[in-house]
Amino acid sequence: MKIQTRMVITFVAVALIPLFLIALIFLVVRMSMSNRAADSYSGSQGITDIGINIEEIVERTDKVYNELDRKVHSSPAMMEDSDYLDSICDELSKLSSTIVVRKGDALYYAGNGHMAEAIWDRLPPYGYLEPGYNSSLYYEDLEEYVRQLDFTFQDGVKGSVFIVVRVNTGISRKLKMDLLIAMILIMLITAFLVTVWNKKGLLDPMTELSKGLTQVSEGNFEHVIEMKGVSGEVGDLLRNYEDMRKRLRENEVKSAEQERKNRELVSNISHDLKTPITSIKGYVEGILDGVASTPEKQEKYLKTIYNKAVDMDKLINELTLYSRVENDSIPYNFLKLNVSDYFKDCFEEVGLDMETRGIVFNYKNSIPADTLIMADPEQLRKVINNIIGNSVKYMDKEYKTISIRVSENEDDIIVEIEDNGKGIAAADIPRVFERFYRADAARTTSQGGSGIGLSIVKKIIGDHGGYIWVTSREGEGTCMHFAIKKYKEEDHV
Repeated sequence: MKIQTRMVITFVAVALIPLFLIALIFLVVRMSMSNRAADSYSGSQGITDIGINIEEIVERTDKVYNELDRKVHSSPAMMEDSDYLDSICDELSKLSSTIVVRKGDALYYAGNGHMAEAIWDRLPPYGYLEPGYNSSLYYEDLEEYVRQLDFTFQDGVKGSVFIVVRVNTGISRKLKMDLLIAMILIMLITAFLVTVWNKKGLLDPMTELSKGLTQVSEGNFEHVIEMKGVSGEVGDLLRNYEDMRKRLRENEVKSAEQERKNRELVSNISHDLKTPITSIKGYVEGILDGVASTPEKQEKYLKTIYNKAVDMDKLINELTLYSRVENDSIPYNFLKLNVSDYFKDCFEEVGLDMETRGIVFNYKNSIPADTLIMADPEQLRKVINNIIGNSVKYMDKEYKTISIRVSENEDDIIVEIEDNGKGIAAADIPRVFERFYRADAARTTSQGGSGIGLSIVKKIIGDHGGYIWVTSREGEGTCMHFAIKKYKEEDHV
C-alpha cells in the first residue's frame, strides 16, 4: 500500500471512526431512553434501566416531593400561597424542574408557563396514580417526567400538584461517566489498532531494512529481508534493497573469482617468464664462461636465447591484449575481406611456419570465390595464430598434423582448425574459453601459456558478431570451429 494512501486511512481511522462510534452510541442511548407508551402516557418503570435513571430523578426531587407531601396533608392552605409555591419553583429550577397546581379541572398555578401549557392536556386525572414511587409518568415525545400528589383544597375542591422534570437534563451521572469511559476506550482502541497496522506495514519493514543495511555495511550480503505482504513504496524499497544485495553479492563473488584468477595469472606469468629468463641466463653464462667455445655452438646458444626472447615477447603481447579485453578497448578496423584471398594468404604464411616445425599442414576452401565478410584482418589473424599456437603446444604424437577447412552455410562462413594432438577431456570442454582456465593443470615447462589465449579468441569472434565452439576426443585431437556472418550488401544499405 502506498504511504500516501496509508496516511489517509490513518487520518480517517483516528479522526472519523471514533466520531462515528461515539455518535452511534449516543444514538443508541437516545433511542433507548425512549420507552414508547401504548397510550398518551406510560408508567415510569419501563425506563429505569436506561439513560433516564428514575431513581436518580426521584432522588433529586425527593426533598421537594416529601415537603409537598407533608404540606398537602398538614397545611393544604399552603398550596394556595403563591409565595410558598414560588419558593418551591425556585428550588426546582436548579434541577430543570417546576411545579404545576391544578384545582378541579382548572390550572391554578404554573411555575413555568411553557412547560405547563405543553403538558396540561395530558396530565393524569385526580386519583389516577398512587402516592409514592409509582406516582410518576414519563412523556416520551415531550421528554418530561411527572410526579403527582393529590390533595383537597380548603374549600373542598379536589386538587393535584405535579412536579415536572425535563428529562433531557435528567441523564444520570453514572450514564455520563459510562459514556465518557466508552469514548476514551473507543479512541484508545482505534489508536492502538491504527498503531499496530502502521507498525506492521511501516515500522517493522523499515526496522528490517535498517538491519539489512547494517549487515551490508559490514560486508554480509546474505541477509535476506522477508517481503511477504509488503507493497507500495515500502515494498519497492525492500525490493530495491534485495536487488542491491544480490548485485553486491554477485559482485563480491565475481571479485573473489577475479582476484583468484589474477593471482593465478601472476603465478602463471611468473612461471612462464622465469623459465625463458632462466634459460637465457644459463646460455649467456655458458657463452661468458667459454662453454660455447666453437662458432657453431655459440650460434646455437644465441638462437636459443633469441627464441626464448621471442617467447617472452609473445607473452607480453598476449598480456597487453588481455588488458585491452578487460577494458573492452580492443582496437578494431573492420574491412570487407574476400574470404578465399584472405585465408589463402594467411594459411600460406602459417604453412611455412608449420613446415619448419615438422608439422604436416592441410588447407581446404570450399566456398565461392566472391564470398565476403566484414572483419578486422589483424585481429582475425590473432584468432588463427592463437588457435594454431594452442594446437602446436599440445602436440604429443610423432606424426603431427593440422588441418584447416573453410566452408559455409546460408548466413555464415565456418572455419575449422583441427589437430591430432592430445585432445581435451570431456569434463574440460565447457571451460576451455574461460579466462585463466588450463585443462592441463600440471603443465610442463615447454607448454607454458597464461591460460587467456582462448578467452581472447572468443572475445574477438564475439565482437565480429560470430561464435566459436570446440569438439575434441581425448588422445585423438581437437577441432576448433568458429563462424562469422557473410557480408551482404542489403544488410548495410
